[in-house]
Amino acid sequence: EVQLVESGGGLVQPGGSLRLSCAASGFTFANTDMTWVRQAPGKEREWLALINTRTGYTQYDDSVKGRFTISRDNTKNTLYLQLNNLKTEDTAMYYCKKGPFRGQGTQVTVSS
Repeated sequence: EVQLVESGGGLVQPGGSLRLSCAASGFTFANTDMTWVRQAPGKEREWLALINTRTGYTQYDDSVKGRFTISRDNTKNTLYLQLNNLKTEDTAMYYCKKGPFRGQGTQVTVSS
């Protein structure tokens, strides 16, 4: 059974940083594509970044390129998303995904 558990969200001021984590289990983490998406209230889900956990290949949406960094630790079966220079418009629930599976999400709120 695929299980994904996100953590690391919180309240941060504009310009601040957070690191989100996603603990994965139930599949071969070291050989798959993993993504981060987010959804703000009243808005459509937004794809943010992808990583191939075997090769390390990454891809980003233009809206977060240069500010967010996706990474993984295959020894810990954990996916990360480093969020830097956060803006109020980054406020959303953040989810990690493997194909159709996603976790419960972690809330990021950017506010002064």
